[in-house]
Amino acid sequence: MDSQTQLNPFDHEVVVIGGGAAGLAAATALARSRRDVLVIDAGEPRNAVAEGAHNVLGQEGIPPTELLARGREQLAAYGAQVCTGRVVEARHAASGFEVDLADGSTVSARRLIVTAGVVDVLPDVPGLSRHWGRDVVHCPYCHGWEVRGRRMAVLVTSPMSVHQALLFSQLTDELTVLAHGTALDEAALAQLASLGVDVVPGRVESVLAEGDRLRGVRLQDGRELPFEAVVVATRVEVRGDFLGSLGVEVTEHPSGMGTYVPVDEMGQTSVAGVYAAGNLTDPGAQVMASAAAGTKAGAVVNMDLIMTDTTARMSA
Repeated sequence: MDSQTQLNPFDHEVVVIGGGAAGLAAATALARSRRDVLVIDAGEPRNAVAEGAHNVLGQEGIPPTELLARGREQLAAYGAQVCTGRVVEARHAASGFEVDLADGSTVSARRLIVTAGVVDVLPDVPGLSRHWGRDVVHCPYCHGWEVRGRRMAVLVTSPMSVHQALLFSQLTDELTVLAHGTALDEAALAQLASLGVDVVPGRVESVLAEGDRLRGVRLQDGRELPFEAVVVATRVEVRGDFLGSLGVEVTEHPSGMGTYVPVDEMGQTSVAGVYAAGNLTDPGAQVMASAAAGTKAGAVVNMDLIMTDTTARMSA
């Protein structure tokens, strides 16, 4: 048995859970440092419903699935593996970790990088989900240009809604805030009034459509208001029931957006040897920010392994 086998009696040196921008970037950084990496991907990217990924330098508007396909192809050139699967449990094992997949298989690794992302939970308004990612949007930087100039409504669902209204007011001159049963404070009302944004009280009963296009909303009092796009703040929920079995902390994000996994500046979670990057650590991160965080996490894990192995050799 050679020294490398003694140092790494695992299936892989690193398992990356999640094959989006953050996960593929982390795996690429590791593979380029000659690390044995496996990416486990459930195939459910957060931006799958979007026609294009934006603010991606040199790849503006590229379809999300195409971006990930290119990332996988480039990663494979460095010898890393990607498998389709869903992680159902993960746990400590000796000086590393074991990961169970839904198909009954188990893989082991010295380190884990979790990049499984988040799920956007839409408000329970009939018709809203049908238009998600096209006429129903949440981010001005991801989708704002595509709905610019339209008659738009911001549906108040969270503390982020007024913030959204301020941002989308830059993209249209026809913006209305639908209070949806929420009483806005005086400061928010003053900000919106200064921009000429009307606030409509009353709850939204449903979203109206004409063919496959959104045409407005119906309020509970029966009024129908015409709009071509609706802005909504989703609640984000971390993907990864397996995080509990690892002991990784999942908590409420300070913004009120939903849940997230806190990490330090190096991407380290509350559990030694488990790192995280992407939307599950920063719900507002776009593609390039997620990829950058993934690259950093990959580099940190590579150095972590180098230092661990160096210490072991010196102690031998």
